[in-house]
Amino acid sequence: MEKTVNQKAWFLILPVLILVAFSAVIPLMTVVNYSVQDTFGNNQFFWAGLEWFEEMLHSERMWDALGRQLMFSGIILAIEIPLGIFVALNMPKSGFWSSFCLVLMSLPLLVPWNVVGTIWQIFGRVDIGLLGYTLDALGINYNYTQDVFAAWATIIVMDVWHWTSLVALLAFAGLKSIPDAYYQAAKIDQASRWKIFRYIELPKMMGVLMIAILLRFMDSFMIYTEPFVVTGGGPGNATTLLSIDLVKMALGQFDLGPAAAFSIMYNLVILTLAYVFYTIMTTMEKREG
Repeated sequence: MEKTVNQKAWFLILPVLILVAFSAVIPLMTVVNYSVQDTFGNNQFFWAGLEWFEEMLHSERMWDALGRQLMFSGIILAIEIPLGIFVALNMPKSGFWSSFCLVLMSLPLLVPWNVVGTIWQIFGRVDIGLLGYTLDALGINYNYTQDVFAAWATIIVMDVWHWTSLVALLAFAGLKSIPDAYYQAAKIDQASRWKIFRYIELPKMMGVLMIAILLRFMDSFMIYTEPFVVTGGGPGNATTLLSIDLVKMALGQFDLGPAAAFSIMYNLVILTLAYVFYTIMTTMEKREG
């Protein structure tokens, strides 16, 4: 007896497919269309082929922005991952204070991105900001709008404040999944605190840590709102990351063709690096299995 296949279930996901088409596929096709054409206004387009991609590949401006972006993401990961692990290791594992710490750590994640930028923009001002005023009173020359080091320090500390909680919460979840039998066996063997971390906690946290690294890398590589609100990409182009440079090119200069090619290459870089992280994660899971 042949089994009848009911295809009506596709109607249940049809609204989702339509939403994805309008929110992702259609804008992407529009960007692809702009990347291979040129326009002089009046909705008139001229075929340009791969001209904009070649221009971007030879653009010193794009490579400089990519270098700043990689440096920012590298610094962020080097600070937030160890710091998040340290915080998770020192959080109470149960009881009232455990719940209190979890809520407290979640608060920065609830703040919208533009509000985070505004908070740190005001916080760092010498005239009314607590941080800027305090540093100025201590005789430290701090001006994130004119000094390159101060601008970088501000956006890095701002991102660490905003997102370290995510790493800490994921690491804490990994620690909670470790059975008590492991700790009891370590206690019997009189293992040191470092050995417990090295051979029990870190391997068990590795899965969630790879997720944390992937999430933080992708988010830091696409960051726009917070540094733009604080520094606007300045002083000069010191904090002009890839996303900020792309917006300036597309909206500030209205170079739609180069900006579209830039955005496609930007997207491909993110997808490639995300695939590398995903491959590493799956390889580690197979080894553990």
